[in-house]
Amino acid sequence: MRGALEGLESPHPLGERLPSVFADDDFAQRFTGGLDALLAPLLNVLDCLDAYFSPALAPEDFVDWLAGWVGAELTGDEPEPLLRHTVATAVDLHRRRGTRSGLRDAVQTAFNARPEITESGGASWSPRPLGPFPGDPRPGVHVVLRVPDPDAVDVTRLDDLVAAARPAHLPYTVRVEHAESTERNTPS
Repeated sequence: MRGALEGLESPHPLGERLPSVFADDDFAQRFTGGLDALLAPLLNVLDCLDAYFSPALAPEDFVDWLAGWVGAELTGDEPEPLLRHTVATAVDLHRRRGTRSGLRDAVQTAFNARPEITESGGASWSPRPLGPFPGDPRPGVHVVLRVPDPDAVDVTRLDDLVAAARPAHLPYTVRVEHAESTERNTPS
């Protein structure tokens, strides 16, 4: 937490701004020096205010506060780089909430693994009326997260995240599976 910073001097000392009659008054100079010590951190924050609203530059405890501002979905135990990245991308993720790309990026940000998402919907075009409807007649979104250690994934958190980021009208399922070795997937 921010507080008094030892040795931080005010860029605008109040004692120098007093009328000349107080220039040699020891009490007035000590009193305004105390006010300078009180105001110096505030003036420092105001001088650097734009940095406080950048998740990459803000102090860590202020990033926690910014997370509440932008509605970042955090568990509270994220490492600092992930915390800063989540806060920086939260507004964009909220803008794309309910879309496939928004759901994919929300899960990828939270679990550092790209999910496989299948949907029931579809779109097609036909020059004649009464063509077949695309997609599955039962609506739904299915999210599969493939990770090296499925036991390390908090399935409840994944379920809550998908419930919040999916299209609101669609039922959903989530599944966590063991990731296949990358050696088998590479063509020879």
